[in-house]
Amino acid sequence: MTYYSGFLLAVPTENKQKYIDHARMAWPYFKKWGAQRMVENWGVDVPHGKVTDFYMATKAKEDETILFSWIEWSDKETADAAYAKMMSDPDMAKMGDMPFDGMRMMWGGFEPVVDES
Repeated sequence: MTYYSGFLLAVPTENKQKYIDHARMAWPYFKKWGAQRMVENWGVDVPHGKVTDFYMATKAKEDETILFSWIEWSDKETADAAYAKMMSDPDMAKMGDMPFDGMRMMWGGFEPVVDES
């Protein structure tokens, strides 16, 4: 069954191009390990809420933009194996520092329950 890794984070707005470059550098690794698709979405219409919102969830600062992304895998097993390989691949060190605060990034694994194309 198709499986998705989803991510929510706040990126310093001035680092937009650095983030794009970082994501493009990461894609060959994910693809090599079985990812079928990677989508990175820069927030352009993300409203502030009164009770909860993406800004509160990520503790975004005034100079940060919300980013929502996902990676599509053929199944959970492939995703789990890829993340294990990522942790032990010395080439990953070439990626350099992340252009955002990884401590405020949220992620999780998801199985689709409705997929209307």
